[in-house]
Amino acid sequence: MESIMSVEKFLFYVFAAMLIFASVMVITRRNPVHSVLFLVLAFFNAAALWMLAEAEFLAIALVLVYVGAVMVLFLFVVMMLDIDLSEMRAGFMKYLPLGIGISAVMVVELLMVVGPAYFGLDKYAAPAAKAADYSNTEALGTLLYTEYLYPFEIAAVILLVAIIAAISLTLRKRPETKYQDPSKQVTVKKEHRLRVIKMEAEE
Repeated sequence: MESIMSVEKFLFYVFAAMLIFASVMVITRRNPVHSVLFLVLAFFNAAALWMLAEAEFLAIALVLVYVGAVMVLFLFVVMMLDIDLSEMRAGFMKYLPLGIGISAVMVVELLMVVGPAYFGLDKYAAPAAKAADYSNTEALGTLLYTEYLYPFEIAAVILLVAIIAAISLTLRKRPETKYQDPSKQVTVKKEHRLRVIKMEAEE
C-alpha cells in the first residue's frame, strides 16, 4: 500500500510540474501557435491529474472536448489570423508589472481559500475506497439521467437555441456573392457554353 501511494504521489508531482511548466509557457511564448500547443499539453496533464483523482469522466471529457475540438479550433483560428507580433511584444513589457501584481493577488486569494487552514485530512476525511469494478462514469450518468434529468434537458435545449441563434446571426445571404446552382449545372447543354462565330477572312 505504501508503494502504491508513493507512486501516486510521484505521478501527481510529475503531472503537476508539467502542468505548471506548460501554463507558464502559454503566456510567455512569442509565437501564438506555440502557446496553443503548450495549452494542449497543459490540458493533457490536467486530464492525467483528474485520472489520479479517480475522475475518469472529467479526464476524458477534458481531452475529447477541449483538446479534440476547442483547441483544434483555436489553433486553426490563430494560424489563419494575421497577428502583428511586434505590437504584441511591445505591449508585453508595458503591462508586465501590472500582470505580476494581479498574479500575486490571485495566488494569495487561492491560498486563503484552498490553503491548508481550510482543506486537509484534519478538515475533511479521506473518501472511502471503492471496489475495483466501480465506475464513477456509470454513477455520474445514473445520477445525471435520473435525479437531474430535467436540468440536463433544459441545459441541452438552451445550448441548442444558442447554436441556432449563432448560425442565424452569421448566415447572411449576399446577392453579390457568386455561387453555383447544381440543378442548372446538370441541365446545361453545349449551346449554352459554346458559341461559334464565323468571320470573313481578311486580305
